[in-house]
Parts: sequence; structure tokens; C-alpha cells
Amino acid sequence: MNTSVKPRNRILIIDDNSINVELLFQLLNYAGFEVWKALDGKQGLEIINQKTPDLILLDIMISDWDGFEICAYLKSHPVYAEIPIIFITSLAESQQKVKGLKLGAVDYITKPFDQSEILARINLHLKLHALNTQLKHEIHQKKQVEQSLYELNLELEQRVEERTAQLQITLEELQQAQENLLDREQQLHYKAYHDPLTGLPNRAWCLHQLQTLIQQVKSNSNYRYAVLFLDLDRFNVVNDSLGHLLGDKLLQQVAQRLQLYLTPHLKIARLGGDEFVIIVENITDDQEVITIAQHILELLNPAFKLNQYEVYIGVSIGITFSHFGYDYPEDILRDADVAMYAAKANGKGCYQLLTSELQEKAINCLLLENDLRRAIKNQEFSLCYQPILSLPNSEKLGFEALIRWHHPQKGMIPPDQFIPVAEETGLIIELGLWVIKTALNQIAIWQEQFPGFSKIAINVNVSPQQLMIPAFAEQVQELLLDFHIKSDQIKFEITESSLLKTGSDYMEVLKQLKTLGIQFCIDDFGMGYSSLSRLHEFPIDTLKIDRSFVHRIGSNQGEIELIRTIITLAHGLGMDVVAEGIETKSQLNQLSLLGCEWGQGFLFSKPLNSVDATQYIAALSPSHWQPERVKAWFI
Repeated sequence: MNTSVKPRNRILIIDDNSINVELLFQLLNYAGFEVWKALDGKQGLEIINQKTPDLILLDIMISDWDGFEICAYLKSHPVYAEIPIIFITSLAESQQKVKGLKLGAVDYITKPFDQSEILARINLHLKLHALNTQLKHEIHQKKQVEQSLYELNLELEQRVEERTAQLQITLEELQQAQENLLDREQQLHYKAYHDPLTGLPNRAWCLHQLQTLIQQVKSNSNYRYAVLFLDLDRFNVVNDSLGHLLGDKLLQQVAQRLQLYLTPHLKIARLGGDEFVIIVENITDDQEVITIAQHILELLNPAFKLNQYEVYIGVSIGITFSHFGYDYPEDILRDADVAMYAAKANGKGCYQLLTSELQEKAINCLLLENDLRRAIKNQEFSLCYQPILSLPNSEKLGFEALIRWHHPQKGMIPPDQFIPVAEETGLIIELGLWVIKTALNQIAIWQEQFPGFSKIAINVNVSPQQLMIPAFAEQVQELLLDFHIKSDQIKFEITESSLLKTGSDYMEVLKQLKTLGIQFCIDDFGMGYSSLSRLHEFPIDTLKIDRSFVHRIGSNQGEIELIRTIITLAHGLGMDVVAEGIETKSQLNQLSLLGCEWGQGFLFSKPLNSVDATQYIAALSPSHWQPERVKAWFI
């Protein structure tokens, strides 16, 4: 009984991408091959010199040696010339594929890898190589005895014919594999340009189509097109209340309705989320596009059936035209998006044509974003500090840190202009961290200058985006340690509206910061009444009454009662209260009578730079205590 074990085929992988190497190693090892790994060309050749593989998987782009050079070297060496080489490449590298095959490679494998394709190609070429080697060996043997053994020569010819038939079968199998590969590439092309959820063309297709239209306009100035940017009005409500599965189902139904409206010159794509784009080609006048927008509003107006639910969503549409003169597809989408947001601002459920004013606003926002990035890099920002005084005892002192941007050409840019841009672009993360560092550094300086003064705390405004970073609490803890600042000397201010949008991740970061001893203040309280029912859910220490309520003190008794209600609510939940925007002694006296603990406003001081704020502290420090100055605020 023959118990010998057939040796496993040996495959060498040469690729400097360790992830690719490990994936191929696991796949081939599991398939029963003996696999050797090399992470660069030098290591690969060392392995080949020591032991000859049956097949080589060779990446085209290797850090130390071009894959083509390795292939050419092996094919020029008589010992290694017959080893099958399969290149590893990407779908886009068609010219490189041809080059590799001309150098003697037998095939290529594309990335991302398809396991069944890899095994099929490797087995096929190992079989081809084995057949070819066997055939050459047999031909060589038969030629040696051809003259003396005529009968064996006939047998050899017969075997050659059999091998030829087998080779033909193998070649047919290879042809089939090539056809399958072509089908696979076509599928990948389809996936690259289509949205898997709705089956509509995707953003990549949309950009490609818009680029084609831009070129067409340049070659024919009379050609016109329009782009409609659609955003569902209440999609987030559906997604949050009914869940993502029904949200996806809603998007599919929206896509189906839009597809019913398709014509040869009207094309639809899904950009992502609840955003869709309609491209109208070869238009004659603007009214044609307006009519399309009106029909789409009507098309999406009826209820959508989601299981047992009936959902009404509506849509806002922004429209731009080719006559605005575009060179880049991204600019078209930007302007259509700007027009769409204008439609939402107009009440939603309507369309808005792009105007020169809207376009100028979009360009100005883009320029502001570029300036903002440069400003962060060049450190064009500074902090001002507005005092927050304890109304019962003005020896207690705090400040609110307020960021200022000194643009080198445009001068001072108000925060309400650049903060929204920073929020939208994500630059608020870096900018917010700078504010915290600068505020902590200022506290450290004041602690050294005024050791006898009670603790000076600084309120810092934080963005909801910062509170969505899982490592934010850890960053704050490291900064407190770096500046030797106690956690109760900094308080984070959060706008009331942002609390209404909180999720589990947001709450977790709040809890982590609270564990560190950080205090929280709700800024502009009273402007978002719907948060009152959820106030007890948050680890809040202070409510800051919005200045709009403070300014109306004295106008009618109702305003005072509203402020009294807020203060009573805060005290009932164990919170203290800051009133901002105090400008008159009458406002101050009334707030003090109502039990408000802290005050902030121009009556005490406008926002001060660090030098003036230092002098302000010095004037209130124990060694320079001026009780008559404080008393004057209340008289």
C-alpha cells in the first residue's frame, strides 16, 4: 500500500503591504498550499535563491524594487524563467497589466481580492505549468530514443496529442475565467457608480455627468442645463423615531417615485443620506425647470407607507443653471446646495432658484473657511474675558472666555460669522481645544499673580462636536495636569439648543467630564423651552439666563415672574444662576432680590483683553479692595 503524501504546491508572495500578504497567506494556507512570505523584493529573491517556489504572487508596486524589474530578472535567469508569475495589481492599472504580461507574467490578480478568483487563477496556472513542464520533459525523453524506438515515438506522438487536447481544454477554461473576470469588472464598475440602497446613480456618477455637461457647454455656448438639489424635510424625524431600517425603506420609496419621473433628458442620482440630485439636460428656458420642481414637490407630497405607519416628509429644492458659468462639478453642487438651504429657510417644502446674492454668499463662506484654516495655522485668534461677579459677595470672581479673530486684512471678524463655519467644517474641534488651552494658561498666570485672591474660574464655550469626541474628557484631564489647574476652576458652557440634540455618546462624555470635577453651565437658557422637561437628565451646575429676558426687566411684571420661575427651577434642581446682559442698576437690584447668584454684563465690564482683565482682578483683590465701587453698582 502506497502511503506517500503528495507534496503541496509552494507559493511565494512578494508584497510590501503586510495586510495584503496576511490575507493571501491565510487564504492559500487554508487551501492547502505551502506559502512563503516576503515583504520586499530583496527578501523575495533571497527566498527564491534558497528554495524554488512553484508559483510567485508579485505586487507591481514594491517599496525597494519595482515588481516589473523583479519579473524581468527572474525571466532572464534560466533557473527561474519557467516559474509562473502572477502580478497583484488594481483595476485601474490596465497599462501595467499589459506591461506585466509582455515581461512574461502569466496573469494578474486585481485588488480588492476575490477569494474564489484567486484560487481559480492559481490552480489554473499551476495546472498549466505542471502540464507544460511534464510535456517538455516527455518530449525531451522521446527525442533521445526517437531513432531507435520507432514504436515509442508513435506512443509519444499519441501522448503529445492527448496533452495537446488537455492544453486546449485548459485554454478554454482560461478563456472562461477571463470572461468571468470581465463580468466581474463590469459589476465592480456598476457598483462604483451606483447607490446600493436605492439602485440610483451615486455621487461619483453625478460628478462625472456634470463634468461632461460642463465640457459640452464649453464646446456649444447655446447648450443649457440645470441641476436640482433635493433634501427631504423631515427625514431625520423618521430616522430617529422609527429607526434606520424604516428610514432606508423610506429612501427606497422616494427613489422609486423619482424614477417614475425620469425622461431621456432628466437624470436622477442619490448623493448620500437624504440628498438627491436631478440633472435636467438641454433645457430651453427656466420655466421648464421650475415646472419640474413643482411636479417633484407634488410627487413627494403624498404619504409614504412604512409598515403600519403613514409618513409625510416633503422636500426642499435648490436650483442652479449652467449660465452661472461653472468649471468644476463640485461648484455646481455647492451652489445648488446653497439654494436648497435658502428654500429650507423660506419654510421648507418649496424650491429656490440660485441668485447672484446666494452664490456670492456661498463663495464668501468658502473664502471665510479658507481664511479660517489659515488663521488657525497663523494663530490670529485671541481671548477676551468678561467678568462674572457674585452678586451677594463681589469678592468672588469669574470670567467668560470669548474668542476674537483679528484678520490681517479684514480686521475684527465677529464670532457669529466664523463660529458657524468652524462648526460646519469641523475646524471647531481644533479651535475649541486652543480656547481651552489658552484659558487654562491664563488661570495659571493669574494664580501666580494673585495668590491671596479666591479662586478665579473661567467659563469656556464648548461645541457639541467637541462633546462627541470619545477622548475629549481625557484631553481635558491632560491639560488640567499640564497647567496644574483644579477642575473646579473651569466651567464648560453649552447652548440650550445643543442639549436637545444629545445622544448616548454625548451624554457619556458629559458624565466623564463630570467625574473629573468639571462643572457645566447652560448658556442662553430660556430660548429653548422644550428642554425644561429634560433638564434633570443632565449634569448641569449653572443656568445662564439669556440677555433678552434681562433687557426686558421693568417692561412688565410677566418678565420678572418668568425670571423668578427660572431661578426657582434652578434652585430646586440644585443649580445656581447667572444673569447675562446686565446693563443697569435697576436690573441688578431686581435680579439680586430674586435670588440670582451671579451677574455678567456691561454694568460691571465689557469683555477685556488679558492685560485689562488682570488690572480688573487687581482692583478687586483683597489688597486693593474697594467696597465703595461695588456698593455703587447697587445704588
